Formats: sequence, C-alpha cells, structure tokens
Amino acid sequence: MFDKKHLVDLRDALSEWEKSTLADTIQSTPERQKKFITASSEEVNRLYTPLDLAGFDYLNDLGLPGEYPYTRAVHATGQRGRLWTMRQFAGFGSAEESNARYKYLLEQGSGGLSIAFDLPTLMGYDTDAHEAVGEFGKCGVAISSLKDMEILLEGIPLGKISTSMTINSPAAILWAMYIAVAEKQGATPAQLRGTLQNDILKEYIAKKEYIFPPEPSMRLVVDTMEYGSETVPQWNTISISGYHIREAGSTAAQELAFTLADGMEYVRWGIARGMDVDEFAPRLSYFFNAHNDFFEEIAKYRAARRIWAKEMCETFGAKNPRSWLMRFHTQTAGMTLTAQQPENNVVRVAIQALAAVLGGTQSLHTNSMDEALALPSEQAVRVALRTQQIIASESGVANTIDPLGGSYFVEALTNQLEVQARDYFRRIEDLGGVLPAIAKGFFQKEIADAAYTYQREIDDHTRTIVAVNDFVDDKPLTIPLLAMDPAGQTRQVERLQALRRERDNGRVGQALDRLRLACQGTENTMPHLLDCVRAYATLGEIVGVMKKVFGTYTEPTWI
Repeated sequence: MFDKKHLVDLRDALSEWEKSTLADTIQSTPERQKKFITASSEEVNRLYTPLDLAGFDYLNDLGLPGEYPYTRAVHATGQRGRLWTMRQFAGFGSAEESNARYKYLLEQGSGGLSIAFDLPTLMGYDTDAHEAVGEFGKCGVAISSLKDMEILLEGIPLGKISTSMTINSPAAILWAMYIAVAEKQGATPAQLRGTLQNDILKEYIAKKEYIFPPEPSMRLVVDTMEYGSETVPQWNTISISGYHIREAGSTAAQELAFTLADGMEYVRWGIARGMDVDEFAPRLSYFFNAHNDFFEEIAKYRAARRIWAKEMCETFGAKNPRSWLMRFHTQTAGMTLTAQQPENNVVRVAIQALAAVLGGTQSLHTNSMDEALALPSEQAVRVALRTQQIIASESGVANTIDPLGGSYFVEALTNQLEVQARDYFRRIEDLGGVLPAIAKGFFQKEIADAAYTYQREIDDHTRTIVAVNDFVDDKPLTIPLLAMDPAGQTRQVERLQALRRERDNGRVGQALDRLRLACQGTENTMPHLLDCVRAYATLGEIVGVMKKVFGTYTEPTWI
C-alpha cells in the first residue's frame, strides 16, 4: 500500500510531530497523563499510522467483505444486506411465566428466541430434587420434562422461528425435548432453525456447569453434531462460547484464543468420529462477549473470522467455503454491569452492542439495565431490545459495509490479537492439546491471573468504573425489579409428580434401559434420548442413567 520511501518520510515527519507535541503532553492534566490501556490491560499508542501495519498484506489479510479470509465480513453485503437477528436471552420461574415473556418479546420485534434455563436444569436435576432446593427459576426457566417444554413453547411456531438454547451438559436431552415439541406441532426436523450452545469444553475452562467427565461429554457433543448433520440440517449444534470465558475474567486475546482452540478441538473429534469436515463444520457457530473497550472488541471479531477461515482451510482441509465462515452471536458483557447507578448500564450496553454490530455479528443479545440486581423486568428488557432497534434504524452504522475496515488502529489491533492468539495455540499444543491443558489447569490459571489484574487496576484507580470507584453517589435505587410468581414452584412440582403417576411407566423404563445400553456402547445416543423424552422420562431420570454409565466429574484442586 505504501512504498519504502513513503514510509521513511512518514516516520521522519512523525518524529518531528512527536517533538512538537511533547510540551502539550507534559502540560496535560494528571488524569490524562496516566497509562492508556485497553480493557485487556494492553497499552494503546498515542497515534496509529501505516507504520503500525508494516508487513500487513492488505490483499490477503484484509480483502473485501465476503471474501477469504473474511476479516471484514462473512457476507459480501454485511449488515446492509440483512440486519443481525435481534434476540433477548430470557427465561425465569415457571414455563408459563417464560412463555408469556417470549410472546411479549416477539410482539415487541424480537427476531428469535433465546432460552435461559435455571441452575437445576443446567445441572440435570428435576425441580423436586433435593439438590434443586432454593434454586427454582432464579437464573432461567425450570424444565424437568417434555410436559414443561410443551408449556414453555405453547403458541410459538417452531417451524418458522429460530431458537437459541443456552444449555451444555444436558444439551442433547433438552434439544430432544425441543424436537419432540416441534413434532407435536407438525414441524419436521428439517424445518427447525436454531442453535444449541452445547459447548462443554468452556464449562471445564470457565463456567463450571459440568456433569460428566470430559471424554463422555465430548462424545455426547459429537452425537449431536452427527445427528444434526443427518436429520436437523438447519440447526447449529454447537455455539462455541467465548462469552463465559470473558465473563470469568479473561482478556480479549484469551477469549479469542481459548474459544477458537475449543472450536478446533470439536472439529478434531468430529473427524475422529469418521465425519467429513464439510459435513458438520458449516453448522458450527460461535458466541462472543461484547466488552467495554469499543475498538478492541471490533478487532477481536475481525481476528476471529480470519483465524478460523485460515485454520479450516489450511489446517483441516475443508473444501466447502461455508466451512470457512465464522458465524457468531454476541451478547453484551454482563460482568461490566453495575448495581450502583444501574441506569448507567443502558449506556454501557449501547456501546457494547454498537461494537458487536460494527464487528459484523450475525445475532445479538443486549443485556438489561437491572441484571446486576435481578433477572430483567419487562420494562428493562424492552429498553434493551429498543437499544438494538435504535442502532439498526437511527444510527446509520448499517448503511455501509464494514465502515471501520482499513483503520490503522483497528487493523493494528486485529493483527496484535491474532499474534497473541496464535501464541496461545502453540502453548496449548505444547501441553498436549485442549483436554490435557484443562487437566493441568492451564486455562483456569491464565483467566484467574487476568481477572486479578483487572480487579487490581480498579482497586488502585488505574481503571475507572463509573459509580464504583469514581463518580459515586449514595442515592437510593429507583428502578423496579422483577417479581416472580411465588406459586410457580409449587405448580411445577405438582405437575411433575402428576406426570410420574399418569405416564406409561413401563414404556419409560424400557426407553431408559435402551439408553443405558447405547451409552455403554458406541452408537449415537440422540435417537434413544428422543425415545426417552417422548415417553415423558424426566430430565433427572435420564441424567441419572447416564451418570451410572459415564460417572461424574470433580475438578482437581490446584495450589
């Protein structure tokens, strides 16, 4: 882009500029003399120029939107051709309460569903299990059986709408319930569109909602990949998730590297199953965090697309260009929201959402202002959805494709993040791969160290968090919080107990026996899981059978 003489002249001119502005820097106010860092504690230069892109190949590393290596966008038309899908992650209390919220969101213009499950469901327990006491509906909706799923999705046409489900260890079971409800509605598996999070590796790395040991858990993930490619072809069977890695305290580079390392591990397991990479790779999707540092986040998404395309093409030999495409959902950063002055969170979410849009996300969830205090109220979730709609309809950022492409700062950050990610790939490989690195606590320690650094910067005022360590006031909370139906748990437990009495228990026992044999062998478990849920076996009963075969996992203690 620039010849050598031009760069030399530019360097000399910049040197003179630095000298002429030095006095201004010395006279700056104390708060402007501090070190300038990103959200990941990386220092930021005063100015970015073509010198920061020396060696950068604009043709091969940047290119055009929709062209390999997809740095600028996976589709040639970007957001201009089709806006991102607007989702709101929702679910609380009973199936009835969450069903009403989903219908409300669809009426308000949400483009798809995104289901949050409560902790007992995430851990494979029925609502009336001893382990579930006190956790009903607190972080999502409680689903213990196909009956609950039928109520949750009542009146929602599953053959026409896209649904994302944030579920991991028991993901295959909840997916089977969803497919069974769709069948009852008259929809075929081929019509179903959506995403199953189903990313068990990040559970061992960051989120810790695992049930079984890593190897059988990976087998279940590959079962869904195989079944989806053959039977539910429009479904994304894994949403490889950096979101929770970032929420645990990682840097942007760690989120990028660890998430893509997980993605490549799923590819290796799929190939080891005997599947052709192009059979399943087009339906792998990603899920990233949108943190506070506007430009660092945009660069992270660009680097992710470029790395994935190169790895799929050059390392795994994928021939189908759709296998090279990184399609991803984004959620604004819950861990950045503050209980202090929660109205400020509307601004944080808007900035984060704008970064996701300019970074080229295909789908977006915006957090609500009250999420540091409670599950979102109806008013708060409406404001969060309207934030996306204002960005789409009023800001103009979707009028042109990749408006920040070619920015010296953005491209330099993108290159820097790619270098850092590839360094992590080498370190993971030196440890023997993803599973051995998990067993050795590598990911966990790296994230913990980054989280400590971030908190220390807040504590010593190197980093400002508005209303937390600066601009503080003690005014009382003024926003309304969500109140759940206090009778919801009782109603759910009574329904579950009635189900166990009224179903064909002989059929349930036979289905669970066949599932046990499949788990002991090597056949795909998905058809057997479908038989179990159609017979109205409960989530806890199904997981109980699998625990007896696979065992459970306890994380080692590192000192």
